[in-house]
Amino acid sequence: MTDDDTEKKGVAGFMARAKEQAQTASRKLDGSEAFQPVEHVAESFAANTMSEGRLFDMADALSVYRLSDVDVTDTTCGYCAVGCRFDVYSKDDEVLGIRPNPEKAPINGISTCVKGKFGYKYANSDDRLTEPLIKEDGEFREASWDEALDRVAEGLSEIQDEYGRNGVSFVSSSKTSNEANYLMQKLARQVFGTNNIDNCNRLCHSPTVAGLSQTVGFGAGSVGVEALENADCYLITGSNTTEAHPVIATRIKQNVKDGADMFVFDPRKVQIAQFATQYSRVQPGYDTVWINGLTRHIIENDLHDEEFIEERTVGFDELKEGLEKFTPEFVEEKTGVPPEELERAAETVANADSCVFCWTLGLTEHSHGTENVISMANLALVTGHVGTEHSGLAPFRGQNNVQGGGGDMGPLPGNFPGYQKVTTDDAREKFEDAYGVELPDEEGYTITEQFLAADRGEIRGMFIEGENVVYSEPNVAHAEEIVENLEFLAVQDIFLTDTAKYADVVLPANSPFETNGTYTSSTRHVQLVKRAIDPPGNAKPDWVITQELAERFGYDWGFRNPSEIMDEVNDLTPIYGGITHERLETEGSIPWPCWDEDHPGTPYLYDEEFNTADGKAHMIPTHVSGPVEADMDDEDFPLAMTTGRVLYQYHTGTMTNRDAGIRSYTDELFVEINPATAEELGVSDAQYVDVTSRKGSITALAQVTERPGEGVVFVPMHYFGQGGAANELTDEEHLDDQAHVPEFKVTDVRITPAETKPDVDVSERAATDGGRTD
Repeated sequence: MTDDDTEKKGVAGFMARAKEQAQTASRKLDGSEAFQPVEHVAESFAANTMSEGRLFDMADALSVYRLSDVDVTDTTCGYCAVGCRFDVYSKDDEVLGIRPNPEKAPINGISTCVKGKFGYKYANSDDRLTEPLIKEDGEFREASWDEALDRVAEGLSEIQDEYGRNGVSFVSSSKTSNEANYLMQKLARQVFGTNNIDNCNRLCHSPTVAGLSQTVGFGAGSVGVEALENADCYLITGSNTTEAHPVIATRIKQNVKDGADMFVFDPRKVQIAQFATQYSRVQPGYDTVWINGLTRHIIENDLHDEEFIEERTVGFDELKEGLEKFTPEFVEEKTGVPPEELERAAETVANADSCVFCWTLGLTEHSHGTENVISMANLALVTGHVGTEHSGLAPFRGQNNVQGGGGDMGPLPGNFPGYQKVTTDDAREKFEDAYGVELPDEEGYTITEQFLAADRGEIRGMFIEGENVVYSEPNVAHAEEIVENLEFLAVQDIFLTDTAKYADVVLPANSPFETNGTYTSSTRHVQLVKRAIDPPGNAKPDWVITQELAERFGYDWGFRNPSEIMDEVNDLTPIYGGITHERLETEGSIPWPCWDEDHPGTPYLYDEEFNTADGKAHMIPTHVSGPVEADMDDEDFPLAMTTGRVLYQYHTGTMTNRDAGIRSYTDELFVEINPATAEELGVSDAQYVDVTSRKGSITALAQVTERPGEGVVFVPMHYFGQGGAANELTDEEHLDDQAHVPEFKVTDVRITPAETKPDVDVSERAATDGGRTD
């Protein structure tokens, strides 16, 4: 690097200096592999996947303008739910670059991950929808907004007239703002009179909501950023933290380096496990077993917090009785975790001054995901590690607004906003008074149930906002068939997704860079989102589209901006009672519950009482559960497939696959296979193989690695095209009894050498892949 490079002004200089500092940091670490510069640092990514010419050309796009000629807008990231904030640099409605502003970034400070830093090209993609589309004779034509919205109103009304109010269903989007999601649930309930509304939260963290609601009260994480930075101990499971939530992973790894303990239980040796005090490989689908084994060991050895249990919980005696069979021998038999590893983890967690229990979809996406989460809550309660500044429950959310838009705002079949039950008379009467209509008192269908109901002919029409269901639903071949056979389908999105191709009407919406409103992070921090650029063509904000559709039915909501929508939210939703756009502009972020405008917000939950009727946490015994397919004949399908994320991609690749730098790093479907398993199968590294389940078959590139255990294979969720998609293999019939999430994380498969290599053209795929989807 030349002196001129390091002295570049503006963003170019910032990038150069950051890169040089990362290299210096590497030299200071004395060659320790455990603490080399982490792979998620944006500048490191750029240095390793782009030429320096490309890197500085991109940075120079900013420096060619004088600062006064470039628009700078502070906003919240539209990828995962860490809640990172940064400045967006733009010119003439084009995003030029991203730069963290620590003064306005309470969660991430100077950090961003590679996706947040570089994954903005999709906003200015030529593939963006710019006009409403109406399908005639199998082909789309452009239409005016009035014509398109009239057609949506007509199509859904005709179905309800013939099949009743529950003949239609709605899918909301965790990619959109809190305000937009609030209006979507209001549209479904007030205008169409149905609780058939759900969102992608159903496919990820609905067991978290169900499990935590029963045990501690709120279906959300109890800790704030302070705990993630300063806990004495971490228990992490089902979370590829360094790749899915890199900024949080940085905080955790730094704390571990400074002396905190970390225990990772996972079927796959994910990158965060490289930093762990102890990594324990577990058989996929048996999480309840090893978690109960930890809890049993703690109680049997009198390591439980008796005072906390006596004063603040109920159900301990029943829990203790239910744990008797989870002996170390039983745990090892079912999960593969040796007794000494179980003992070390249990005793360290119990004796720690504070502990944070962390998980994501590896714990929830099971046919018994709610049971897994309840087991984890029991463990935290037995140790007394809930309700303090540095201890608690931390489910990391995968989409930018899955906490707020996917849960808090009520686009759920059983909840009004703020987790107020549709079956509770007082809650329903409150919303009936506010909305001026009688509301249904029965829960609606979850998203997967909607598809099964459509397959039975009960649901004939759908309105889908920002969800590419033909790839995010399990058994995608069946989902695609169902969508194709609907009598009416409307899709609202930013690209012509594979789901939208089946629509009768497509409505062009805004990207996160074109949005005003709020997102809510995994730590319950509500933060402003600000429009940095104008949307392309005649695309409109999601909330505007919803309001204009409601007008077709005689409902004049009259909202002039998202701030006014939030005012209605805090009138009806106690946990958001004091959250306003004006306060957020001044204070930066506010964690709920925030009961009124004089309340500061709640950084961590349950310091005095739990959000239950009696104010106490409820311990609930859980039983032995394994994956559904464990009891099936596995002779033809001897391997267990699990799915997950990789660092350089995001969900179905809609946004990330439109950036050449990101796409060049990981651009096609692959399957990780343990060396012993590969040898047994006669498969070599970089060979194409067919992966087949009871539902379908895909072709993927084999990566022989020790990350998965023997008999377990890993397929990322992001890729589809000529080779196929992971969800072509998964099952949509066996759902969690309470949360109705599918069994994404354990699928019986077999692997054989592929006869032909798939013809994968990622650049073409990027132009046609999914929308704002989980």
